[in-house]
Amino acid sequence: MFLSIKKLNIRNKMLVGYLAPAAIYLGLPVLVLVTTSQVFETFKEVERVETVIGETSNMSVGAEQMVRGMRGYLVNSKNQQFLNDFKTGAELARQSAINVEPMVKNPEQKARLQRMLELVKEYYDGSNEIVRLVQQNQTAEALAIFNTGKYTKFVNEFVDLNRKFRETELKIIKQETRITKAALSFLVSTLVFGSILLVLLGATVAWLISSGIAGTIDRAISSIASSSAQIAATVEEQERMASQQAVSVNETTTTMDELGASSRATSQQIETAASQAMQALTLAGGGTKAVKQTLEAMAILKTKVQDMQGQIMQLSEQTDRIGNISTVVSDLANQTNMLALNAAVEAVRAGEHGKGFGVVASEIRKLADRSKKSAAQINLLVADIQRAINSTVMVTDEGTKTVESGVNIAEETAAAFAGVADAINNVVLSSQQISLNAKQQAIAIEQVVEAMNSLNQAAAQTACGITQTKIGTQKLNEAALDLKAVV
Repeated sequence: MFLSIKKLNIRNKMLVGYLAPAAIYLGLPVLVLVTTSQVFETFKEVERVETVIGETSNMSVGAEQMVRGMRGYLVNSKNQQFLNDFKTGAELARQSAINVEPMVKNPEQKARLQRMLELVKEYYDGSNEIVRLVQQNQTAEALAIFNTGKYTKFVNEFVDLNRKFRETELKIIKQETRITKAALSFLVSTLVFGSILLVLLGATVAWLISSGIAGTIDRAISSIASSSAQIAATVEEQERMASQQAVSVNETTTTMDELGASSRATSQQIETAASQAMQALTLAGGGTKAVKQTLEAMAILKTKVQDMQGQIMQLSEQTDRIGNISTVVSDLANQTNMLALNAAVEAVRAGEHGKGFGVVASEIRKLADRSKKSAAQINLLVADIQRAINSTVMVTDEGTKTVESGVNIAEETAAAFAGVADAINNVVLSSQQISLNAKQQAIAIEQVVEAMNSLNQAAAQTACGITQTKIGTQKLNEAALDLKAVV
């Protein structure tokens, strides 16, 4: 692959050198966008689960209030507050079930939620029959129905369904969190690998371009120096032979006419070489403009990477907010636990009549403990996500530094182009000077024609010298074409 790149000219090398990093950097923002979207979806899922768990907790509280109210009404039917608590708890349970139903996605969870609502309705309908008997002063019949164990089974089944419902929702959020962590890890690995690849690719392209330019310029300079030395030697020989030809001008007039024509052709060829060198200089200027445009594009890319870093910082702030919400849930669980403890104390004071109330207080404490544990688990998950986001911020900073390094390399390449333009400009000036010298030689030869009439051998030597001049100018032409092909 490196051999095929070396065979390319500078323009194609520059194109390959900047398209490859551009392709990599276009892929990296896409990957970051996809991963960020997945993190957002996870946050939404966390919010949904928190809402679902909160509503189901309200549903459980309503059911417990309904059971507690019914038991209190059986014990003290004259206190209508128990009956009001019974109705209020039933309404709270039903309303919580209605609120949470659109948020539940899992079919199995939907079935559990529907079953809990059915249990609430069954308990409510059966309890209304007991209330009716109590209101008709048939307390013994009402107690007999209540003591059948049917309502205790309702409580146990409802508690078991509620526990399974919460555990399933927590498993869903754990699974989503694992997937998000895996995506963030892949993103970090990809960004690190991409940065290393960009550094290596930039160094390789810079080395290939600089080595190609240096080698071509060295060859051109060597060829120009050799040709210039040959031309100088030929001019000296022509001057010596012109002095010898002064003795017998008449014998060499025809030959000198031919020599003058050859000299004029040589001048034209040198002018053509100078024109081609000027075109090469123009192309070098175009390459410098292309490098400046590349620098502007990389500056824009740097700005976009910094924007992505700001978005990731916003994600970090949202994660902190989730942690604060989890802390509030933990505090509420602690307060609920204290209320349950106070209720248990009051139940003990009530004696035999407060046993049922003590059972309810114990269940409330268990629910509070489970809520506290759930809040602690959410805090751990939020901490893991925060660490992953911090790692992503560090990798994005590295990507920004890599872009700055690429800008420096492009600036050095622009400086190299400027050096090439200066070298070509020097070649143009040299070609123009050589063309002027050739014209002066043609004028001198026309003057010599009027004085030369002999010296055939000297004329032959002069023709050979002019041939050498032609070869030298051809080499200069080839050197100019070589520079043009490189640019």
